[in-house]
Amino acid sequence: MLIPVLLGFAAAFLFAASAALQRSAVLVVADADTEHRAAQHRVPILWLIRRLVRQRVWLAGWATNLLGFLSQATALHFGSIALVQPLLVTQLLFALPMASAVIRQWPSARDWLAAVAISGGVALFLAVEGAAPLDGSPDRGRLVVAVLVAAAVVVVLVQLAQGRGPLAHSALIASAAGMCYAISAALMKLTTDDLLVRGVLATAIDWPGYALALSTLTGLLLGQQAYGSGSLSAAIAVMSIVNPAVSYVLGMLAFHATLSTAPGPLAASAGAAVLLVAGVFGLAHSPTVQRETTRTATHGVYPGAGTVPGKVATSPPPPDTWAQE
Repeated sequence: MLIPVLLGFAAAFLFAASAALQRSAVLVVADADTEHRAAQHRVPILWLIRRLVRQRVWLAGWATNLLGFLSQATALHFGSIALVQPLLVTQLLFALPMASAVIRQWPSARDWLAAVAISGGVALFLAVEGAAPLDGSPDRGRLVVAVLVAAAVVVVLVQLAQGRGPLAHSALIASAAGMCYAISAALMKLTTDDLLVRGVLATAIDWPGYALALSTLTGLLLGQQAYGSGSLSAAIAVMSIVNPAVSYVLGMLAFHATLSTAPGPLAASAGAAVLLVAGVFGLAHSPTVQRETTRTATHGVYPGAGTVPGKVATSPPPPDTWAQE
């Protein structure tokens, strides 16, 4: 029991550290874009990706993220999904002080309470037996429909994010990233089953593996956009909520899972909802998050940064110099 718990917490820390490192590099690269050409695009991170791959800190973030995946996989080898997945939600608790350190302002008690409420709500939801289930027999036809619908929703969310304030933009993009991660989890389950049952060749000529690669890449890019256009802690909070919620819907629609109507699971789900609402409200009105968002909106990859009057601050602190090449 101790090994998967320690590995789960290690994975959560590594995921949070990866997001913080990559966000720092994104701010430096975006700030170097003096003509704000990236900010003219709907997903500015795509414009900056060629510069990012030359940033040592950004590459270190990717390496840290890979270590996080390895820690998660090892934890899942020694422990159950029900034990490990709720532990990963604690990355928000790690991300909060990391994000606050950049603006040199320690999180207030209100920030910690909001982060604990969100982490506790998601963990409680995941701990409910049958929540976010992907263990049933997949219905490929329904899964295809689910993937297409999810792709359409992601496009709509990206469109809705345009013209919004930096915090709303980041939240909508983070929601799109969370949907991509949920789809990736479902496709990963299907691809793994194919690999074990049908073999490598059959898996290589089947569509789920390629859809998995596309959804994962899209999720990673949208995640970078969310981190670099608003608040790191708020973006991680949104993704932590959307990912299991969409996975739950996918489990019911595409994996023949059934909604539990027992009093215990229903009460736990209701309690999780209350915690999530309270936590989101707290983070949304947090001065720390607002200050972090203002700083990122000016120097980051928020569309219109530096060119849209009234939407970004004009004199925030300078970007992180330690992320320079």
